[in-house]
Amino acid sequence: MSIAVTADIIGSRELPDREGAQRRIDEVVARVQADGPPAERPLTPTVGDELQGVYPDLPSALAAILLIRLALPDGVDLRFGVGAGTMGAVASASGDIAEGPAWWAARDAIDTLHAKQVRSMPRVRTWIAAADGATADAASVALANAYAWTRDELVSGMSERTRRLVYGRCVGRTQAELAEAEGITQSAVSQALTAAGAAAVVEGFRILQRPT
Repeated sequence: MSIAVTADIIGSRELPDREGAQRRIDEVVARVQADGPPAERPLTPTVGDELQGVYPDLPSALAAILLIRLALPDGVDLRFGVGAGTMGAVASASGDIAEGPAWWAARDAIDTLHAKQVRSMPRVRTWIAAADGATADAASVALANAYAWTRDELVSGMSERTRRLVYGRCVGRTQAELAEAEGITQSAVSQALTAAGAAAVVEGFRILQRPT
């Protein structure tokens, strides 16, 4: 089963520097591809404010999405639709076009997420959906969503500096290394991480990295 991820830039039309925001997103995706679980196809701009990528499994997709969210600067944010299912391609004169149930599920997830953000879950950025007939069962998808939504609430409440610190802890940097990089004390790093509930986010990331 493949995992399709469709992402779009939140408020892209209101960004004061749309090109600069796209460059930052591209840099973050490349950094996460090097630091985190590698994608089969990293998130790549397609049309307008949309990006698409493919991951080998759901834990890899969720781990990469977390690192991307942590690495994005203030003022630039993405929402992620995650689709589990089969995928294929339609041949065209300009190259293959991604197609199939996983992509349809990812698009449905984005649409559902957008509606939820408007109504009742404004800080949630991730939605997971399984295509009809996908091997992922409804209970697994429900559990993954419950985890992702809670994680999103924590990350959405963090400052840009705290997100950098959490990213560093996820990829194995020590508090002392982070303190030196930020020009602050190790005690300040520890306090920031504790106040943000970072331990749960970091441990969740590590669990996603463990082989099943």
